[in-house]
Amino acid sequence: MSRKHDETLHKGVDFKVKTVSVDGNKAKLAIWDTAGQERFRTLTPSYYRGAQGVILVYDVTRRETFTKLDNWLNELETYCTRNDLVKMLVGNKIDKENHDLDRAEGLKFARKHSMLFIEASAKTRDGVQCAFEELVEKIIQTPGLWQSETHGRGVQLSDDDGGGGSCGGFCSLV
Repeated sequence: MSRKHDETLHKGVDFKVKTVSVDGNKAKLAIWDTAGQERFRTLTPSYYRGAQGVILVYDVTRRETFTKLDNWLNELETYCTRNDLVKMLVGNKIDKENHDLDRAEGLKFARKHSMLFIEASAKTRDGVQCAFEELVEKIIQTPGLWQSETHGRGVQLSDDDGGGGSCGGFCSLV
């Protein structure tokens, strides 16, 4: 596929590579972000293929984003090629004052669906690094997810002299 075609195919979808250090390992993450936009729904099945972890984000100030989570989970079940996929739920915009959802609702949903849970603020960055670290840590604890990974996709581990970061009080494992 040509580079021009590839850019057209993924226009509007945010693709990033992020490196996170966890437990003395560096993990290189390939991140596809559709921001929940419906117009990218037809592209998302290809993003799920081979995924080791997924983060579903809802806005704590807009209940309708929370009610769509079941649809996203159904898509994961339909298109993911792994049964041991690590799932995380993130309640975003905790920096805002008027919450339509409280932490307990997010935590209950996450527990029901065997997901990690965290609240965060993309604006202030509170909890954002923690979300990635917790996801990677859980993937590392699930060897079947990364031991067979040879395609250059997803989490790739390498030794690191530095230690993992601290998440403070934002993380909840469920």
